Amino acid sequence: QVQLVESGGGSVQAGGSLRLSCAASGRALRSTSMGWFRQALGKERESVAAITRSGGFTLYADSVKGRFTISRDNAKNTVYLQMNSLKPEDTGVYYCAAKGPTGVYDDWGQGTQVTVSS
Repeated sequence: QVQLVESGGGSVQAGGSLRLSCAASGRALRSTSMGWFRQALGKERESVAAITRSGGFTLYADSVKGRFTISRDNAKNTVYLQMNSLKPEDTGVYYCAAKGPTGVYDDWGQGTQVTVSS
């Protein structure tokens, strides 16, 4: 099991940027594929971005392609989400998650709030 702690959320105006961090402990992240998810009020949680163990492959939701970048620093046991050109519809609680041996995201952080005002 791995413990995940997100940080970097906050309030920003549309067009602004934020960088989220997800720090892990309990297991080395280099052995784990990671993902960022978000949940807006009243909506289901959705996948935002994912990255493989080595960082060699990334995947993005269509709604964030070209604006968000997922990256990782395995030496620091940390995964990042750089969010640029933020829109009000990006508002929500952002969670990072780690894939377990079965390929399911089974370890989750507590989330960090991102609020984008128009």
